[in-house]
Amino acid sequence: MGVGEVFAQFGDMYLKSLLSTWLMTAVCFAGGLALGIVATVMRVSPLKPLRVAGDVYVQLFRNIPTVSLLVIFVYALPYLGATLSYRTCLLCCVILVVSSFASENFMSGINAIGVGQIEAARSIGLSFVQIIRLIVIPQSLRTTVLPMTNLLIATLLTTAMGSQVPLTPPELTGMVNYVNSRSVAGISAFVVSAICYAGTSVVLGFLGNKLDEKVRILR
Repeated sequence: MGVGEVFAQFGDMYLKSLLSTWLMTAVCFAGGLALGIVATVMRVSPLKPLRVAGDVYVQLFRNIPTVSLLVIFVYALPYLGATLSYRTCLLCCVILVVSSFASENFMSGINAIGVGQIEAARSIGLSFVQIIRLIVIPQSLRTTVLPMTNLLIATLLTTAMGSQVPLTPPELTGMVNYVNSRSVAGISAFVVSAICYAGTSVVLGFLGNKLDEKVRILR
């Protein structure tokens, strides 16, 4: 079965899988971004326990393979009395991993902020929370547009872990299993999924570059 035949026979299912992948990517990236901000604030906090907790969080989830986390969520949590749906398990795992890398990107953005700005903020009486909210987070977001775009694309690709658990509708990689279980599509099923991933990634990269050009801080 060729690529055209796969599109003709399973095109509607691929569209549903593509939309499902986009939705999971958006949810995981937004959740990861929010948790990443929290972890970063903890890591720059004047309180040592919070700094240690933030560093441990980032190092832990940055260095555990997503598939290992997925196995833990799906098969280990029920023994602790917490049974989650497959989709929820996948979303939680990807969010945790994405947030750790998002925090690293934020730390790079914070390091690019001039020390003089922080000292000036302190000299006019701004509190730690005000400095973080008014100076650190806005500038770090503008500085890390390109790294965050790369992280968004990585999040898109990481949702392929959904192929390891039964999802309805399946995401793009899981769709390959769906197609090959009902026909002899072979490599063509992978090609169609690869086209969807590549097309989405190219568009995200283009939009990220345009956004960076608008918000980039000139130094």
